[in-house]
This record gives sequence, structure tokens and C-alpha cells, in this order.
Amino acid sequence: MRFLFFTGLIITFLFTSLPAQDINKSAPVMNQQFKVAAVQAAPVYLNKAQTVKKACKLIKEAADHGARMVVFPEAFIPGYPDWIWLIPNSKSADLNALYLELVRNSVSESDESIQQIAAAAQENGIYVAMGMNERNEESSNASLYNSIFYFDDQGRLIGKHRKLIPTSAERLIWARGDGRTMEVYTTPFGKISGLICWENYMPLARAFLYEKGVQVLAAPTWDKSPGWLNAIQFIAREGGLFIISACQAFAMDDIPDNYEFKKLYPPGREWVNQGNSCIMGPNGKILAGPLEEQEGILYAEINPEDIVVAKRMFDAAGHYGRPDVFQLHVKDDPKH
Repeated sequence: MRFLFFTGLIITFLFTSLPAQDINKSAPVMNQQFKVAAVQAAPVYLNKAQTVKKACKLIKEAADHGARMVVFPEAFIPGYPDWIWLIPNSKSADLNALYLELVRNSVSESDESIQQIAAAAQENGIYVAMGMNERNEESSNASLYNSIFYFDDQGRLIGKHRKLIPTSAERLIWARGDGRTMEVYTTPFGKISGLICWENYMPLARAFLYEKGVQVLAAPTWDKSPGWLNAIQFIAREGGLFIISACQAFAMDDIPDNYEFKKLYPPGREWVNQGNSCIMGPNGKILAGPLEEQEGILYAEINPEDIVVAKRMFDAAGHYGRPDVFQLHVKDDPKH
């Protein structure tokens, strides 16, 4: 009895002696509302330095409006290579010149541009998820990935995700990501993650993030179609989560005249991409947007309790999950 008594005293002392923040430092506070933002903007096309400057200003603007997290469009730095849908692959000289320009203006983890964005996140106390063209500096430094980079409000690069499979002609530009970058990040306001454009259509990728407990999903995209809006509305309901869909509002005037592929668009065309960014709630309702044919930042107040309410009837990774019937395994070894 004495042994049990003294053991209990020791255990009580250990737990009461620990500071509260050490016990709960990774536990998100999910009973407080917070604001998120979706940036709809055009890059300074194929100009990394100027696009980073623009991005830092937009980060500050979002934070000044009270946002705790801001999401930028797909391939925002230094721009989406839309020429892939216009120039046939037989035009090697044209494609080589554009690819060289894109690689020169793409980022890597050790890039000064990453440090600038991290500094902006720290200075403004905001989480940032940004779509970028990323060079594979770990090997050849000459191939590209379509990536999301994540920064916390302390200015730390907390992770990145490389798009698992580029769509159609995008495969002429971007390599395929792997399971190493399928992550969910715990923040003080919830668990965040992201999938890029049509990667969101991959059922198993979504199922993996649901099992990881994602609550706020960044969805950088180039798709501005009604079909895309319908799809993310369904995904928000399926996952019982908030979705921040950020797309570029990209006009013909945003392409410098020295790029010959600009002449391949139909005469009189004003917009390459109209945008249609929006923020979805876990019940599939639009909280902000869609924003069309203009640059701007969308904001929405997020109530984390809405996630719980949405999952009362359907919880894909909970009472509707049936792990006794289904199992999902993700290979995180790059050799796969």
C-alpha cells in the first residue's frame, strides 16, 4: 500500500509540475473562430523577384484584415505555364526557351525567395500556403515540381507538398510528386493540409488526409470552371472540412508582349483565367466568392464547431469509415 501511495504522489507531482503549454502545445484550439483568406491575383509573369515582392505585400494585406491563414494560387511563383495548352510539342525550340525561363525563375528550399516569404509570414504573424514552381535541387536541379510551400506564423517553412500527378499537358513541365509530401500540419487553430487543382479529384489522396484529421484544406488551382466549384463543394461536404480555393485572375495584359505564344490566343480575348476563387464551409456552402475577373482577397470567418456539426451525419474517417472493411496504405519511400 505504501508503494502505491508514494507512486501516486510521484505521478501527481510530475504532472502538476509540468507547465500547461508543454502538455497541450500541439493541441489545436478548436472552439474559437478565426479568419482565413484566399488570394486571387496574377504573378509578375515569369519574374520570380517581382512576384515574391507582390506576394509579400498580399501577405501583409491579408494579415492586416485579421486572417490567420492565407492561401495563394497554384504555380503563383513565377506563374502558370499556360503555353503548354497552346504550343505543340513539335515546336522544340519555343518550348525549350520557355522552359529555361521558367526554371530560372522557379524556387527551391534554399532559395532567398523562400526566406523573404518566411520573413513576411513572421512579420505579419500569419500562416501561408503558396503554390510555386519548385526546382529539384536535391538532384539534377533541372526538373520542376508543382508544389505548395507552407509557412507558419513564426516564419518557419514547416513543409511542402509536391503535386502527385500533373494533368494532361502539364506532364510536359512538371515531374510527379511522391508520398513523402502527403502531410497534415497541426496549428493552434486546427489541422491544415492541401491538394493542388485536380489532385483533389483523387479519392485515395482525399481519404488519406481525412484519416489524418485535416480540417482546413488549401486548394490552389488553375481551374476556374463551374465543374471545379461543384467538385470542391462536394469535397467539403465529403470531408466535413473547410476548403480555401485560390486561383489566379490572369489577364492577357499580364503576359509581356515579348512572349510569342501570346499571339496564339483567340483575337479579342481579355482573360486567360477569370479566377473564381472561393472559400467553402464543411456543409458545402460558399462562405466567400466566387470572385471573377478581378484581383482581390477573399475572407471568411471559420467556426470550427461547424466541422463537428457537419460530421454528425457523415464522418468519412469516423463512424462512416469502416476500417474493418477498408484499409489505406501510403508509400512514403521515394523509391516507390
